[in-house]
Amino acid sequence: MSEIPRGAIRFNTDSNKPELWDGSQWSEFQLSTPNLGLGSDTQPGTRGFNAGGGYQTPNNIIDYFNISSTGDAQDFGDLSQARGLNQGFASSTRGVTLGGNGGAGQSNHDTIDFVTMASTGDAVDFGNMQVAVSFSSGLSNATRGLMNGVSATLDYVTIASTGDAIDFGSTTGIQNNQFSGQIASPVRGIFSGGAPTNNAINFITIATLGDAQDFGDLLRTGEHGHSGGSNPIRGIYGGGSAGPTNIDYITINTLGNAVNFGTLTAATRNHAGCASATRVVFAGRGLSSGDVMDYVQIMTLGDAVDFGDATSYHGGAGFSNGHGGL
Repeated sequence: MSEIPRGAIRFNTDSNKPELWDGSQWSEFQLSTPNLGLGSDTQPGTRGFNAGGGYQTPNNIIDYFNISSTGDAQDFGDLSQARGLNQGFASSTRGVTLGGNGGAGQSNHDTIDFVTMASTGDAVDFGNMQVAVSFSSGLSNATRGLMNGVSATLDYVTIASTGDAIDFGSTTGIQNNQFSGQIASPVRGIFSGGAPTNNAINFITIATLGDAQDFGDLLRTGEHGHSGGSNPIRGIYGGGSAGPTNIDYITINTLGNAVNFGTLTAATRNHAGCASATRVVFAGRGLSSGDVMDYVQIMTLGDAVDFGDATSYHGGAGFSNGHGGL
């Protein structure tokens, strides 16, 4: 095979994006920008989302907000069905929501929806999960989204396409992990915790297939219902069943246990989390009524600060177009 000339261009049919050969690897063209603030903002920034949520009475509301500013969330549109304890992930252009249930004691959903984040409007059908789940978690890089639910099974989808989820592998005992945070770099994804006693942190290599490997441990045993986000370096966890005001962090490209970061302004569990390159926003309070939104600066240590309010009682899928996996 002849040597590929530097500067050669190809179209990747898996990601549906053009790529450039830089002499050693194929690099994806960046055809969009995460700098999409709200129309009322004077400063652009990464757009964050909070979709669905609730437990006793789930909703179908999709909120959005500018992570680089502060202020109340605004209405984006609606999911295809009301659902709580759902999760999501995103590329730089498309946000995906998945799973959830219809309320306490109701059946779980296998629905996968997507939205185009630069616009506003209702979610559109993407496909179905292999198994209907709630208490799920999700993460992604720019191309591939992964999800883990009440079992240890991992599914994945190619975000730029549509279709049903495909088997990826399994986590090492992590199940019923209830959110666990949007923690990923472009290479590595992190899953953690789970009811009733698990404090494990696992990692996977997003571009491959296979079972998760041990990363370290959370600070608290039996942690679930925590959420958060990351830049490519540091992942932030907030709230949860065992430490509802605690914030912890990990360094994604290493191995090791979580470390204390600070505290939230209020106790939260089963809430939504999303991130920009500099901030993580925690939205909603999951099992208890509340529309509170907090944020932290990722590369510092300290307590969370009030961001604003969600449009309603929330605690669903959080995702953004500027998170650490992109």
